[in-house]
Amino acid sequence: MSISHPSQAPDILRCASMELVVTDLAESRKFYVDTLGLVVTEETDSEIYLRTFDEFIHHNLVLRQGPVAAVAAFSYRVRSPEDLDLAEQFYRDRGCEVRRNKDGFVKGIGDSVRVQDPLGFPYEFFYEVEHVERLAWAYDKHIPGALVRLDHFNQITPDVPTAVSYMEDLGFRVTEDIRDEAGTVYAAWMRRKATVHDTAMTGGDGPRMHHIAFATHEKHNILAICDKLGSLRQSDRIERGPGRHGVSNAFYLYLRDPDGHRVEIYTQDYYTGDPDNPLVSWDVHDNQRRDWWGTPVVPSWYRDGSTVLDLDGNPVPLVSRTDDSELEQTIGADGFSYTRKGESEEMPEWKQGEYKLGHQL
Repeated sequence: MSISHPSQAPDILRCASMELVVTDLAESRKFYVDTLGLVVTEETDSEIYLRTFDEFIHHNLVLRQGPVAAVAAFSYRVRSPEDLDLAEQFYRDRGCEVRRNKDGFVKGIGDSVRVQDPLGFPYEFFYEVEHVERLAWAYDKHIPGALVRLDHFNQITPDVPTAVSYMEDLGFRVTEDIRDEAGTVYAAWMRRKATVHDTAMTGGDGPRMHHIAFATHEKHNILAICDKLGSLRQSDRIERGPGRHGVSNAFYLYLRDPDGHRVEIYTQDYYTGDPDNPLVSWDVHDNQRRDWWGTPVVPSWYRDGSTVLDLDGNPVPLVSRTDDSELEQTIGADGFSYTRKGESEEMPEWKQGEYKLGHQL
């Protein structure tokens, strides 16, 4: 049950950008611009502002040179300037640190509110933004793997139900989740726009960032990215995929940038805009929840995440998850998964793959 607070939540439109601290700006530029093809809006010696091809706001990603690879802000756009006042009060009522900058914390964005939220994450809210050219029709500039919009974030937090309760207070709705018969919740996908999610809450030691996700128009765009990485002899950037998720039904590819930040390339989930859109719950032992084809999940995908920073730029200490681990429940030495629920036959060894912990050494 949500804790009652008197303040009204801001009207959030969508996830809009992320500020990412990188340790080698030149190497990060090669990955995000030269390889993935994000569009440079502007850049300096210490930061680069990037956007997707269909975007009209100044940026979807800020790369900032810094000593520690981390996330400095998960940024959301709100419906009106008045919503910034609501955001400020919403978090002050929850005892959170709140800062406001009428001129914006980064280029291209005006009056903004930044908070360290109840889960420890650095959130930003803004309305005023500089418009730039939308390149949706600039097919002479598109590449085969063109990234067309920022789709979502994914956050690692130790207590998923607590995170869901807070996000529901903030106006988010749950689209899908993963749980077990005992009621343990392992992850939840939450939305503001009419897609599967603007962010997801994934159970684990946190707060950390699991990934940032950019969308393509079609599946073949993702395959083109894989082919390009192979041709560049950068196939080791691919952590997982390509494949199709069970959760979200989307086609996916997970990459690692030069600092290890995880980037998902994502396409073709489903519409969720109706008020009675039904919740989809997955059994944690269903082998098709994370990959619809049952492809084994590499353990690093469960374990690794990016540091997040407080409002002074310091790494936020981790809180350990005490609930069961999805990794241990499914691919740990004592874990299990099924393809057809109720059958007693064990998952074939070839489907457990090299990622069945306890069997690969």
